[in-house]
Amino acid sequence: MAQVEEAPEPVAAVKASLTYIADADQAPIASSSVVDGRIEYREGDFVSQEVTIHNGRLSEEPFTLDQHGFQFMNHTSAVKDFRDQEEVRTVYYPEMERLMMEVSGATRIHMFDHTLRAGDDQSDDAKWMRETVKNAHNDYTNWSGPNRVRELLPDEADELLKRRFAVIQVWRPVRSPIEAQPLAICDARTIDSNDLVKMERHRPDRVGETYQLVHSPSQHWVYFPLMRGDEVLVFKTYDSDMESRSRFTAHASFEDPTLPPDAPGRVSIEVRAFAFFGPA
Repeated sequence: MAQVEEAPEPVAAVKASLTYIADADQAPIASSSVVDGRIEYREGDFVSQEVTIHNGRLSEEPFTLDQHGFQFMNHTSAVKDFRDQEEVRTVYYPEMERLMMEVSGATRIHMFDHTLRAGDDQSDDAKWMRETVKNAHNDYTNWSGPNRVRELLPDEADELLKRRFAVIQVWRPVRSPIEAQPLAICDARTIDSNDLVKMERHRPDRVGETYQLVHSPSQHWVYFPLMRGDEVLVFKTYDSDMESRSRFTAHASFEDPTLPPDAPGRVSIEVRAFAFFGPA
């Protein structure tokens, strides 16, 4: 009778390197193409820092959007091919609108963007998808969050910005399960305002702003190993509620040292939306 091999014990945490901005007094700048958004130029002093990234699957405390800035959950999509941009907009956007409304309690969701990323630079996907981002960062700042509303909803912005709103993203594997370049996410409660450094993001049509992170030992990083296509990570990258402890949720891809060097590169999709609260 053949002996059945026992499944290995799940890893409680890994030590891996993330890329940080070296000095909080810097003013880094990044430039990208309006065609595909790939970073073509980055100015600033960045450093690699080894951190502990905890296995979120083993957490005794459930992660929630309001408390931690992110929520890990199951969600099955009806999308057949995430590489089909029309299907993403007509099928996936409505799915994500319903999911975000349910998770956040918002009364209105406005989907406005999505990005496909490929971790293997030599793959066919990499020719048209964006690269993974190894810098510890948050996509919006105190200025760029509201400014994005003004850019995309100019006729309504004055009224909408009187209400609480958030920018919410949903991250999902396209190639399942995720092995190389998984996503690490930082518990928003462990990010101090002094850890956040503005970086201008220059495109031919506009100038945006993101936050880069300065390393702090108090930051608590989490990942969910081997994420499947029916699992998603919902997280906030901006919240106008100044009293919230989960206003900004930094994140970055990283190299998992427990995986073999030939592990397949990550392919993932992230969608972004405004979540407006209050009267519908």
